[in-house]
Amino acid sequence: MRKTYPLQAEGRHPDRVLDAVKHDVRKYLKRERRRPLPEGVDFWDFACRFGLSAEVAETVHLSAVIASIDAAAKEQATQVYVEIITIHGKRQPRPLVPSDDVVPDDEEDDLPE
Repeated sequence: MRKTYPLQAEGRHPDRVLDAVKHDVRKYLKRERRRPLPEGVDFWDFACRFGLSAEVAETVHLSAVIASIDAAAKEQATQVYVEIITIHGKRQPRPLVPSDDVVPDDEEDDLPE
């Protein structure tokens, strides 16, 4: 989704316009997460960009998109640009801890009790 949202609309209260923008973003995320996962993919991940226009948009974390929209509205911005691209997410396996590093309980470790 690449979209420029106006934050001020003729005849509409600015808070209702802001709520509509946030609702649209959340609805898009919910719809994308419902899509079936392809083979070998663990989850849907999202690459997000946010700015007052497409030219000045910066990369942000997904959890910061709604907060960024709120911040722009507080600064009286007339429009915001939101870009959310769905990408395949693959979980990385945790590294195995070598058993040599584990200290048995019966050995002394030279620490005061």
